[in-house]
Amino acid sequence: MTKLKNDTFLRALLRQPTDYTPIWMMRQAGRYLPEYNQTRERAGSFLGLCKNPDFATEVTLQPLARFPLDAAILFSDILTVPDAMGLGLYFSQGEGPKFERPLRDEWEIRDLTVPDPDTHLRYVMDAVTQIRRALNNEVPLIGFSGSPWTLACYMVEGGSSDDYAMVKTMLYSRPELLHRILDVNAQAVTAYLNAQIEAGAQAVMIFDSWGGVLSHAAYREFSLAYLERIVAGLKREHDGEKVPVILFTKGGGLWIESIAATGCDAIGLDWTMDLGVARKLVGNRVALQGNLDPTVLFSNPEVIRQETEKVLASYGSGSGHVFNLGHGISQHTPPENAAALVEAVHELSRKYH
Repeated sequence: MTKLKNDTFLRALLRQPTDYTPIWMMRQAGRYLPEYNQTRERAGSFLGLCKNPDFATEVTLQPLARFPLDAAILFSDILTVPDAMGLGLYFSQGEGPKFERPLRDEWEIRDLTVPDPDTHLRYVMDAVTQIRRALNNEVPLIGFSGSPWTLACYMVEGGSSDDYAMVKTMLYSRPELLHRILDVNAQAVTAYLNAQIEAGAQAVMIFDSWGGVLSHAAYREFSLAYLERIVAGLKREHDGEKVPVILFTKGGGLWIESIAATGCDAIGLDWTMDLGVARKLVGNRVALQGNLDPTVLFSNPEVIRQETEKVLASYGSGSGHVFNLGHGISQHTPPENAAALVEAVHELSRKYH
């Protein structure tokens, strides 16, 4: 196993000493970068980007060419898994992802099967392998998936939703059907992430983007229980190196102690949670990732430095913090402001280590 030139991110996730706080940004390869838009145009569509390992590699590396980030994240989409189950993913201009065949009938739910990642999602594994090679051990590569609950939201609603009325109606009126979807999703996500680890991902992250829309009791039963199952089923070591697992429930600050008890290595937090409070609640059980409000990047470098300092100060001294945004970077962010953030984190965090 060739040594990474910069393993600060992995060491922070494992709560080992680091010289500074590492940073990467959710959705760091995205529409705020002009070069990404040019590649996307060449690919013909967003799915064309995702399903072509050459294009996926190109866009994964673009933010790293611009900013001295401490990790790369695979360029893909959380909905590749339900697409591989035959739901027919497509993207409407300006409307986001949609499914041609959402799960509406009982027979469709009963017939749902776990896709083989090496067959049905081969393009993702090829991209992971290619990106790892292209990174040349400069920084680690993060693999990822959506959570069973978040995937189920899209699979039942047929796309994005304001109120999740269909999936929540199923949750309360036919919970056994939703549990069937979640069970298949949990098996699929476990197999998918393990295949990414085999292909070269050095850390994995599960995005539970819609976990925060659930009630307290429903979160435990319909999201957390399945996250726990996945964490228990993941390969935690590959090629003699530990593979850390990050769980991120947007709006999940209320449940941070329960999330820490799943056995994950790190918890991603959105900007509504104070990192210092979170750190007190979880003690030294897990690392924390986050949690600058992405909208701060619409301001100016001086404000970005001030807000960065607040996040660093709220976490305090010692390792176990990976700096990130509290959600994905906006497509309207000026790239120079993203550069100012990375510089501020690297510079201002040293005094905390």
